[in-house]
Amino acid sequence: MLSRYSRQLLQVRSLHFPLLTRRPLFLCPLSFMKPQVVFVLGGPGAGKGTQCTRIVEEMDQTMTANTQKNKFLIDGFPRNQDNLQGWNKTMDGKADVSFVLFFDCNNEICIERCLERGKSSGRTDDNRESLEKRIQTYLQSTKPIIDLYEEMGKVRKIDASKSVDEVFDEVVKIFDKEG
Repeated sequence: MLSRYSRQLLQVRSLHFPLLTRRPLFLCPLSFMKPQVVFVLGGPGAGKGTQCTRIVEEMDQTMTANTQKNKFLIDGFPRNQDNLQGWNKTMDGKADVSFVLFFDCNNEICIERCLERGKSSGRTDDNRESLEKRIQTYLQSTKPIIDLYEEMGKVRKIDASKSVDEVFDEVVKIFDKEG
């Protein structure tokens, strides 16, 4: 019965927690470890979504081979202090943050990527004016969260200005090292 729920690595985007509830924790034996969470953070256009998709696609088999691993990616969260306080209040003692996967990228590169994406995505916020505001929000609200985890020694920083494949190679190295 547990094999039905063996997907050990799950991508959660923008706080859509229903994905977390698809894995009924009440069916797991008590001997399982608390879920290990990896927050995936970076500025708009840094490649968080692209890399999370690749992590899920290419590392899922590795994760399901060892049913003792109970890891979750949470993409783009916590975005601000309120998110972090809510997480701490709700998840204290229920899950551990293993580390923050921080995709560090120059703001101009992020803007250019989003502008390029906007040509085909249909996203109305992929325009220069919106992107500059989103970057300022990221710098004022999310970057301090990254800095806080950095002080705790929990940030794994990746140069996200490289190609998708080069960035993913670094991601794989981090996950291999972290277990």
